[in-house]
Amino acid sequence: MGTVMSTVPPVAAIGSAVRATGPTFGPVAADIEEAERIFAATLAPYRSPLAPLTQHLRHYRGKRLRPALLLLAARACGKVTAAHHTLAAAVEMIHTATLVHDDVLDEADVRRHVPTVNARWGNTVSILLGDMLFTHAFHLTSTADGRACGVIGEATNRVCAGELRQACERGNLSLTEADYFAIIGGKTAALTECCGRLGALYAGAPEAVAERLARYGRDLGLAFQIADDLLDLVGDEATAGKTLGTDLAQQKLTLPVIHCLNRLPAAEADRLRESIRDGGDGVGPRVLAAMGQAHSLAYARRRAEELSRAARHELECLPRSECRSILEALTEWSVRREK
Repeated sequence: MGTVMSTVPPVAAIGSAVRATGPTFGPVAADIEEAERIFAATLAPYRSPLAPLTQHLRHYRGKRLRPALLLLAARACGKVTAAHHTLAAAVEMIHTATLVHDDVLDEADVRRHVPTVNARWGNTVSILLGDMLFTHAFHLTSTADGRACGVIGEATNRVCAGELRQACERGNLSLTEADYFAIIGGKTAALTECCGRLGALYAGAPEAVAERLARYGRDLGLAFQIADDLLDLVGDEATAGKTLGTDLAQQKLTLPVIHCLNRLPAAEADRLRESIRDGGDGVGPRVLAAMGQAHSLAYARRRAEELSRAARHELECLPRSECRSILEALTEWSVRREK
C-alpha cells in the first residue's frame, strides 16, 4: 500500500533540504514538529496498555514526507494554518497504517532495519493496529471540517481499492500496464495527490492551483512507486532496510516485469511466466536476465523520470520560493533514491 521514501543519492543537486526529515525541510520544520505533536497526542491514551506497539511505530515513521509535502504546498501557496497541522498528522497516520498492513500482505519481516509488527506480534495484532490508526486519522480529520473529511476519505478509499485490486490480481501474469497504473494510482499516488490538494486548499489557493498541486502529488507518487518497484527487483536489502523481492515471490507484476513479458517473443514470455509461477530460488536471476534482454529496467526508469518531470511542470503555477524549490527537488529525489 503505502511506501516509504528515504535519503537522496545526488545530494549536491538536490540540496540538504530533502536529505532527511525534521529540520532539513527548512521552512516547514516547526510545522512538521507540530504535526508530530498532534500525532503523539492522538495516541497518548494508549501509551500505557499498548506501549510496546505504539513505541514500535516510530520505526515506521522515518521520513514524514507526506506531511512535509502538505505543509510545503501550503507555504508555497500562502501560509500554514492550524488546520494544516491537523491534516498533516492525519495523513501521516493513514500512511503509517498502510505500512503496517502492507507488511502483513507482503509477509515482510523487516522494516527500517527492525522486525515488522507482524513479525514480532503476528498478523492479527498488525491488522488491528492498522485499523486503529485509520479510525484515529478519520476522527482527527473530523476536527478540521467536513471538506477535509471528504478529501481524505476519498483518497483513503482509493488507497484501499488499489491495494485490494493488487491483491486480487496476484498471480495474474497477463497484467497490463494500464492495470498496473490503475493500481499504483490508488495505492500510492492517491495519498500524495491528497496532500498536494489539501496543502493548497487550506492555504486559500484558487481551485485551479489546488488541482495542479494535486496533479503534482499524483505524478510524484507514481514516479516514486515505479522507483520502489525497481528497488524491489534490484535494490540492496541492507541499504533499503526492509524485505525486498516480495513482488515476484507473491506473483505481483510490476512495470518492468510487465514490459519484459510484453517485449519477449511469445514462447520465451510463456516460459518466463512458468518460472514466475513455479517460484524457487532461481526465478529472480531468470527474470533479471530477461529484463536485461528486453531493456525493461531502463524502460521503467524512463517512465519514472517522465512522471517526475510532469510533476515538476505542475509547480509552474507557484511563485518562486524556497518551498517551491524543495518541492521541485523532491521530484528528482523520488526516482534517484537507493531505499
